Amino acid sequence: MNTNEMINKLTAGALDARLTALYGKENLAATKVRYEKAIKAFAELYGADREIELFSVAGRSELSGNHTDHNFGCVVAASIDLDIIAIAAKNDSSVVRVKSEGFPEDVVDIATYTAPREDRFARSDAIIAGMCEGMRKNGYTVGGFDAYTTSSVLKGSGLSSSAAFEDMIGNIENYLYNDGKVDNVEIAKIAQYAENEFFGKPCGLMDQMACGVGGIISIDFKDPKAPVISKINFDITAAGYNLCIVNTGGNHADLTPDYAAVPAEMKGVAAAMGKTVLRETDEEAVIAAIPTLREKLGDRAIMRALHFFAENRRVATQKAALEAGDLDLFFENVIASGRSSFCYLQNVYTPKNLTEQGLSLALCLADRYLADKKGAFRVHGGGFAGTIQAFVRSEDVEGFRSLMDSVFGEGACIVLRIRAEGATKVG
Repeated sequence: MNTNEMINKLTAGALDARLTALYGKENLAATKVRYEKAIKAFAELYGADREIELFSVAGRSELSGNHTDHNFGCVVAASIDLDIIAIAAKNDSSVVRVKSEGFPEDVVDIATYTAPREDRFARSDAIIAGMCEGMRKNGYTVGGFDAYTTSSVLKGSGLSSSAAFEDMIGNIENYLYNDGKVDNVEIAKIAQYAENEFFGKPCGLMDQMACGVGGIISIDFKDPKAPVISKINFDITAAGYNLCIVNTGGNHADLTPDYAAVPAEMKGVAAAMGKTVLRETDEEAVIAAIPTLREKLGDRAIMRALHFFAENRRVATQKAALEAGDLDLFFENVIASGRSSFCYLQNVYTPKNLTEQGLSLALCLADRYLADKKGAFRVHGGGFAGTIQAFVRSEDVEGFRSLMDSVFGEGACIVLRIRAEGATKVG
């Protein structure tokens, strides 16, 4: 249906059940306003008579397993109710046009931009080209479209705005040109290809998978071509806790070298042991080789490798704890994971700017606030800047929010719910 017909459908309540399932009943009114505004923005840019469809891709929160996926480790992650939405329509050409709210329009001819271009690394048009080429290489149909997007996933927040955008391009191509038949797991793998090869960032697969699949999931990346994904049926909100994300104001934009060094150093240890990634190595063998590894790679690489092994064990414990409803054990390991990330993985601040340590300060404040309360806290996402996460009892949330907002600014503390769907067509 065209934009006016879709607005009429939205305002008449025909999409209420669908939107409630994704965003919660308490957010229905605001969500309808958001979608209507986006549809009108599309109409102004690309025409009111276009046949449109509505799409959503969730942001994600990594609940367990910090910096393990790129070395074929294990994680527990969840899709959240902050998302990217898109209004999109076919344009019967090879050109993709995407106007994201607050950013210049990307215009990509996917018939000619079919290989990585180093001068386009770290740009959104490279993601579009990479997603379309990845889908084409995997035997799927691709074509041109026009889209307007708007996002509540904060850029540089550790909630995976880039992965959600990648999944969104695949999501649109999936429904406009492939009848929705491409599995979200496959779209996530293509998204990793796009980010690695076209965007120029050597990321793992966890972000794209968590944004795309939905709900709480555990992922074992031992075979990254066939990751083992398990749904975990646990409702943190029903258990009396909120997942709080604190945005400390830092941004990931200039930190690509910091992120890249983590997998590179871990893989350097693996290479010294005659393997490709740490998952193929043996922890005891690495420990026995430390004297030689120190000379070749330095101390930080070894500590990052040991973090990987310990984190994989914690993931197994936390997955089992959630499945058993044992929050005390889950929280104990959340905190242990955070300590390991700070001390050994060393991704809480960048050594390039020692005076700016927003994550360190937020973790210190969370530790103090939760000292006599149940809950847990740790660095969130890739680290170095951006956000921390905390599991806070519902009755303690306002006090926690007030403290964090007083330090990092109004709205810095975001209280989230986990949603069941990741990448999806809304209407």
